[in-house]
Amino acid sequence: MTSPGRRRAQKKTRVRRRRLPMRYLLPSLFLVALLAMLMLRGYVHSEILADHRVRPPVAYDQVPEDILKGGPVIDARDKNAPKALSVPDKKLVLTFDDGPDPVWTPRVLDKLKEYDAHGVFFVTGTMASRYPDLVERMVKEGHEVGLHTFNHPDLSYQSANRIDWELSQNQLAIAGAAGVRTSLFRPPYSSFSSALDNEAWPVTQYIGSRGYITAFNNTDSEDWKRPGSDAIIKRATPEGTKGSIVLMHDSGGDRSQTVAALDRFLPEMQARGYEFTVLTEALGAPSAHTPVSGLDLWKGRAFVAAVAVSENTTGVLVGGLAIIGVLVFARFGLMLVLSFAHARKVRRRGFRWGSPITEPVTVLVPAYNEKECIENTVRSLMASDHPIEVIVIDDGSTDGTADIVEAMWLPNVRVVRQVNSGKPEALNNGIRHARYDIIVMMDGDTVFEPSTVGELVQPFGDPRVGAVAGNAKVGNRDSLIGAWQHIEYVMGFNLDRRMYELLGCMPTIPGAVGAFRREALDRVGGMSEDTLAEDTDITMAMHRDGWRVVYAEKARAWTEAPESVQQLWSQRYRWSYGTMQAMWKHRRAVIERGPSGRFGRVGLPLVSLFMVLFPLLAPLIDVFLLYGLVFGPTQKTVGAWLVVLAIQAVCAAYAFRLDKERMTHLISLPLQQLLYRQLMYVVLLQSWITALTGGRLRWQKLRRTGVVEAPGSIPGQRQSSENRRPVA
Repeated sequence: MTSPGRRRAQKKTRVRRRRLPMRYLLPSLFLVALLAMLMLRGYVHSEILADHRVRPPVAYDQVPEDILKGGPVIDARDKNAPKALSVPDKKLVLTFDDGPDPVWTPRVLDKLKEYDAHGVFFVTGTMASRYPDLVERMVKEGHEVGLHTFNHPDLSYQSANRIDWELSQNQLAIAGAAGVRTSLFRPPYSSFSSALDNEAWPVTQYIGSRGYITAFNNTDSEDWKRPGSDAIIKRATPEGTKGSIVLMHDSGGDRSQTVAALDRFLPEMQARGYEFTVLTEALGAPSAHTPVSGLDLWKGRAFVAAVAVSENTTGVLVGGLAIIGVLVFARFGLMLVLSFAHARKVRRRGFRWGSPITEPVTVLVPAYNEKECIENTVRSLMASDHPIEVIVIDDGSTDGTADIVEAMWLPNVRVVRQVNSGKPEALNNGIRHARYDIIVMMDGDTVFEPSTVGELVQPFGDPRVGAVAGNAKVGNRDSLIGAWQHIEYVMGFNLDRRMYELLGCMPTIPGAVGAFRREALDRVGGMSEDTLAEDTDITMAMHRDGWRVVYAEKARAWTEAPESVQQLWSQRYRWSYGTMQAMWKHRRAVIERGPSGRFGRVGLPLVSLFMVLFPLLAPLIDVFLLYGLVFGPTQKTVGAWLVVLAIQAVCAAYAFRLDKERMTHLISLPLQQLLYRQLMYVVLLQSWITALTGGRLRWQKLRRTGVVEAPGSIPGQRQSSENRRPVA
């Protein structure tokens, strides 16, 4: 039997195993928070749950006659005895609908304060929650506020539940902004009480049953038509000395004519003996405001605070995306121009780096459990048209990799065995055994074309060149995930390398195909184990030491890309985290002088922006895209996304043309942008989490199949397709 202690230990182990990994938890929480903020923003901008229908007038035979012929204020709190109230003579109640507005409401308030006048502001919940300081100012300066619903729908179309929701949410916003409740209400799209019909009257009765007084108007300035300040004043002026409720607006568009009209209307009417007062005071009723405290107050404040966070955060994100969009487009343009310049330079007739390199070179092949690939790799090197020696450094393989190479009995191929120590040490060990001054490095899962080595070493004819990056290509591109990586390699890596060469700041020589001058390697201390991206680390070290790093487009190497999401994740996680480590290691280049400073102030910022920071915002593009499709201007959203996709397609097509690749693989480009980018985002975020938490990432061996062979190489024994892992 299992002891109780052991059962508890097993239970704890199961609990630990159920924990959601941080790499999933944080991205999920971030996306949930972002979606919540976007939904809240859409809610308070009337993009979500808004109803813009307006019912045409219908019959009014069910409306009591004394209501139709009575005053503009309807008190239906007693359902058996609804009353129509009027404003006494010499009293004017100025009412302003649809605010508060950040531009026009302060100007209206300033005019009222200037002439010691008061009014009633019927605010919507959407605007009150976004500009709570203006609602607070209204109350502090002696004005009354009333409900105008939250989203401004025509309530005759709405259910009782929706009406209650509109009222409660409107009250919530006012409570959070000014700490009060109000008993005044004005329905959207309303005019005179005499215009009540059989659809609007039941709504007014229901509003009364909820404890509200409904305030219509009997003098409409029609300022929303912007007829000019003279016309506004004329329409707002009551006959003789009659009291009146005047309808104006402080939001919903340009209200400059309203403000100009107030500047004349207020003193003119005061000179005629009118008093501008709030509604309850004019009616001799208790104040419409009731202080809010306790839970209701904190709920209101929390809602207003959440709206502020949503507004500010989404505003920053939208602004940031706009800036990033400009920079990305500028980078696309720069990449196209410099790539064209690079291709024109190296392809012009008679171009030479210097004296032709004809002497033998050393090719290093670090290998750890590469039995599926190593034979194809070595045989491809034997077909090289440049004299080479091949050193396979077996890094403690347990699958007989070294035995396979030795059993091939090939000339100029040596095997160096070592205890498993990692790829950097394997390369350093190979450098120590190398006979020649130019050293080519490749991966154990890569195959070269016959001309690759010769093309790769020609730039060393220029004595300033310390390292050369070759043209790495995806060999297993017959699956969807392979096609996506093929697009990325051709467009994202090789176009970049052309641009970076001309800028003098190439960040990475691919481990699959690169060459180094031994003198340069010795000066920077060889391959370092400080990072998981030894290829990026050594490249940055070369720049800081003053060497040129260039790109040889014809030095093609065919590598086996990961064939499952899990394998791709592992590879890119290591690349991403290793790049961050290398950037941190070489951060002092930013403040140094000479070649190191030039690289630090040009190369490091470019890598930081476009390889580390900007990709983190990739999901925002798709989140805003989804939001725009569902709630925003769908046509404009789709159009903007298609424009971005078209620009990317142009860059990709140009890259494919430079590399003489078939365009058929670009069919999967739209799907790559939607799915592949998100995977890369999560990988990058996981790398950030690892870096910020001080985690350590170990080397991860990818599963290989050995299916890749280079065009023109000596055929080797292909692996059975049964060994290939399907796309996950």
